[in-house]
Amino acid sequence: MIIVLKPTATQEEIDELENEFLERGFQVDRSEGESHTLLGLIGDTKSVDSSPLRSKHYVERVVRVNQPFKKASRYFHPKDSKIKINDDTVVGEGTISLIAGPCSIESEDQIISIAEDVKKAGATMLRGGAFKPRTSPYSFQGMQTNGLELMLLAKEKTGLPIVTEIMDLSQLPMFEDVDVIQVGARNCQNFTLLKELGRTQKPILLKRGMSQNIKELLMSAEYIMAGGNNNVILCERGIRTFETLTRNTLDLSAIPVLKKHTHLPIIIDPSHATGLSELVEPMTLAAIAAGADGIMVEVHNNPEAALCDGEQAIKPEEFAQIVDKARKYAELSHKTI
Repeated sequence: MIIVLKPTATQEEIDELENEFLERGFQVDRSEGESHTLLGLIGDTKSVDSSPLRSKHYVERVVRVNQPFKKASRYFHPKDSKIKINDDTVVGEGTISLIAGPCSIESEDQIISIAEDVKKAGATMLRGGAFKPRTSPYSFQGMQTNGLELMLLAKEKTGLPIVTEIMDLSQLPMFEDVDVIQVGARNCQNFTLLKELGRTQKPILLKRGMSQNIKELLMSAEYIMAGGNNNVILCERGIRTFETLTRNTLDLSAIPVLKKHTHLPIIIDPSHATGLSELVEPMTLAAIAAGADGIMVEVHNNPEAALCDGEQAIKPEEFAQIVDKARKYAELSHKTI
């Protein structure tokens, strides 16, 4: 349920109404716009009689929300959210974030070199896998704790905030100095992990599952937000279809659909979505044109020798060329890079 208050509502009246519902056991999400204040009630609101609410002189209207996701809903939070990563980096707020780096960290020289190159090209964050979920148990599983240490070293040398994937709840203490924790497609419905991430205030990059619909993606975000952590960034990384010429099928329509239903920022991963390096540029530009808040691409200084997903990685110089083109598309979308 959402209670829309009139612009004339005083702070005392707003606080009094909010406290009334808190005492009744509801969670109350307050959203203050330029002219109106919204109080979103989270809980079993069937017992709430809306007639007495409408009779209050400072209440404009009462809206019952049927969507199962509440905190992630644009009804509860009409304005786009901006997710603050550090003092210099924000996802959302009319900017397009550029997250780039290797699929997997392989050595100190590799991650430092790539970090320096992508920063020079305009990247705002560095991605890299320390712990790698692989379909085969015999595939390279990442450098794990050593890889995480190298990511932190790259952060220290370049100043780029780092994005890396958590595999298991037991790893959470290791991620204290990580700027953005990535939840991969395989963990998008690991509700125990999502609940625990909800108890942190660290930004979470939540990837859509390969068979997850948009509503289910928003429910996964709701698990994190219900725990008190509203710093969620959604990531469309391709879904599994009957197509065989690409690794997955990039669902660009998810961008405007998500923009309609949620205030959370949405970024696109064209590397995992297509699995082909030559498709990274057109899908990046298409995503920006469709309204994405950022992209996350795999960049490797020697893709042919990469230990993981080399066929979808682009070289640093290719990333720089894509960024130059992306700036023009961003201007058309009234955004900046």
